[in-house]
Amino acid sequence: MSGPAASGPAASKPQASSKSVVLDAIRAAGTISRVGLIRATGFTAPTISTLVRKLINEDLVVETGHAKSTGGKRQVLLQLHHASRYAVGVHLDHGVITYALTNLGGTVVARISRPGAGAEEPGVVVARIATEIAALIDGVGVEHTRILGVGVVFPGPVDATRGIGGPPDVGLAPAMRQWTGFPLGPALEQATTLPVVLDNDSTAAALGEHWTGGFGTATSAAALYMGTGIGAGLVINGITYRGPSGNVGELGHVCVSADGPRCWCGARGCVEALAGPAAVVAAARSDPAAARAVGFTVGVRRPSVVADFAAISRAARRGEPHALALLERSARYVGTAARTLANLMDLEVLVLTGPSLAAAGSVYLPIVRHELRASFSRGTHTVDVRLSRSAATASAIGAAALILESELVPLSHGSRPPEPRAEERARLTESAS
Repeated sequence: MSGPAASGPAASKPQASSKSVVLDAIRAAGTISRVGLIRATGFTAPTISTLVRKLINEDLVVETGHAKSTGGKRQVLLQLHHASRYAVGVHLDHGVITYALTNLGGTVVARISRPGAGAEEPGVVVARIATEIAALIDGVGVEHTRILGVGVVFPGPVDATRGIGGPPDVGLAPAMRQWTGFPLGPALEQATTLPVVLDNDSTAAALGEHWTGGFGTATSAAALYMGTGIGAGLVINGITYRGPSGNVGELGHVCVSADGPRCWCGARGCVEALAGPAAVVAAARSDPAAARAVGFTVGVRRPSVVADFAAISRAARRGEPHALALLERSARYVGTAARTLANLMDLEVLVLTGPSLAAAGSVYLPIVRHELRASFSRGTHTVDVRLSRSAATASAIGAAALILESELVPLSHGSRPPEPRAEERARLTESAS
């Protein structure tokens, strides 16, 4: 089976093949019979028989027992061969680089965290990422030939022609500014000899929640992501919505105060400028009482904003009132922005995720829930606000899911490829024999 499209944003993917439609139906069902596949896909029995035989020959699908008898011949059940292929996910950030290795079904089999990009040159970091990916794979004894590719996500916009960040004046947050325009996809492909797909970390977090069941059966769901900054990813009718350029979900740049402070993006009053992790850390350091409560030392900084924010969160959990007040103020602004998102998208589920919310989710969750009780849809349905089960590594898991999505999921935004014509069915039959 061919690998995912090389580099570029995940938004620019090919149309689904008939084989990927069948694979996704098997993935979604867990176990399913050939008759079930006919109902799920609308394909004819001969087409399903041919495609399933081909998938079994490629070791992507296995037969796994029989369904319960309904009076006739018991149907053979099919499922993905989870150990046949693997995907690597990398969350590239200033403070921490997180890696996840998943099997074909999306289950995490290994994960590690390593020091972030910091101020190092991009080329140096790419070489390190390649080495750490190899160590991750070797650490669990997976054959490199079974790796489908590498998904890489980062906090900022994806630009298919310029690389990370796009134009300098609207690109990345200051901590990652040296990556603007760097051709990350091609550079990492060369270093790893694997296909690479790029995306935004918030979008990847939403995809990861979708793949691991965090959204349940919701048709309109979002992941609210907080790491160094604030973002959101959207999954609508089971499809990760990316927009025309792959840059949906910049929730951190929703205005919550028209006369508020200037944000690094150039606008005023953005929720990230008022209440993002960097704003919370700056407020703690500027207040002597809060700084003492947290344990900040004048002139000594931790490796990243996320690390400083985690220290504030620990102080809040200890009951330090200054630290708790800072987080509660931030949570109210974040909740206000989340309510705007819920009103725009008629959300059913909102999952709070990302490393900063892994540290402070116990403070943010009740406040965001309270804000969303006032959502416009409250007369017909509530918005279910949850904390992610894998908040700290959600984006890395989602990055691996980008690769699996390229292999397994119909990519035509909800439309199914047409039933193969007679000549195509003949070609499929011939290639499977």
